[in-house]
Amino acid sequence: MKKRIETLAQLEEIYGKPGDASLIKEVVEIIPHYRSFIEASPFCTLATVADEGMDCTPRGDKPGFVRVHDERTLMMPDRRGNNRTDSLANIVRDPRIALCFLVPGSNICLRVNGTAYVSIDEELLESFSHKGSAPRSVIVINTQALYFQCGRAILRSKLWDNNAQVDPATLPKFGEVLAWLSANEIGGKAYDDAWEERAKTSLW
Repeated sequence: MKKRIETLAQLEEIYGKPGDASLIKEVVEIIPHYRSFIEASPFCTLATVADEGMDCTPRGDKPGFVRVHDERTLMMPDRRGNNRTDSLANIVRDPRIALCFLVPGSNICLRVNGTAYVSIDEELLESFSHKGSAPRSVIVINTQALYFQCGRAILRSKLWDNNAQVDPATLPKFGEVLAWLSANEIGGKAYDDAWEERAKTSLW
């Protein structure tokens, strides 16, 4: 590809400087407005980094699943999943993280940058217990920057528009991918047929 941007000066020449509104909204602490958004959010993405690369994973639970502990601290339980610990391993090696919170129906995203560590404190784990099941660890996040992201991406994508929803039956499924990659030794239709019920019974 030709005409690559290779310096910050080139980038600034094209985009200019950010406006006052885009700078004023960024704070270090969790102000009441951002706290309300986090407590209403049932979904966020979690980005982590390590020497060999980056990882971005979806996280979701009932609204407010990321707990606001104080004005500089968030806590996120690590619920049951596929036992890949990519994000946790990255945090152990490099504490830098970023999150992006979404609230269904809202065209605003809340971005959070900070550092984190993984806690296995028994009292903390128990405080996140749900239906008798506690998470195996909790990600404790120290905030360094929080700010609202404008809603143009959500508006352009029509993310919450019912008319834009895609029929899941038209998309690839887990079992199909596993079967294709394992020469039909793993996965397939039976895997997909059983997955939804298996997921419902193993959420916690």
